[in-house]
Amino acid sequence: MSQVVHSDKAPRAVGHYPHARRVGQMLYLSGIGPRNAADNSIPGNVLSEFGSLLSYDIVAQCHSVFANVRAVLEASGAQWGDLVDVTVYLTDMARDFPAYNKVWAEYFPDAASAPCRTTLGITALPTPIAIELKCLAVLPEGT
Repeated sequence: MSQVVHSDKAPRAVGHYPHARRVGQMLYLSGIGPRNAADNSIPGNVLSEFGSLLSYDIVAQCHSVFANVRAVLEASGAQWGDLVDVTVYLTDMARDFPAYNKVWAEYFPDAASAPCRTTLGITALPTPIAIELKCLAVLPEGT
């Protein structure tokens, strides 16, 4: 049996799926991006008058995506330290990986207690975002 998790503090999904699903002590998060939950804006994006993307700030998007992941974790009864595996999708690996890696170290200063991580360079995401995270957490017994 599984439990669906939604958080009002995280942006709505761009498709027909939950923020997360809990199965026993395992918590599977859907892909989480940096969109703002309140207004669906994308932090750091600069758009033309016609709505096309002119530039973006990967650091702003990194901090926002981490805040959104934290919101889903908390809605699930989980904490930051319960993350065990993170897959990172970057739309411009060469440009953004160094900045992303630096922000990651702010959130996980001790590599020994950080979750496992895989980072992939991809050509696009469903909305004009530069980063998305797919996370797996293990909740403590009794939660």
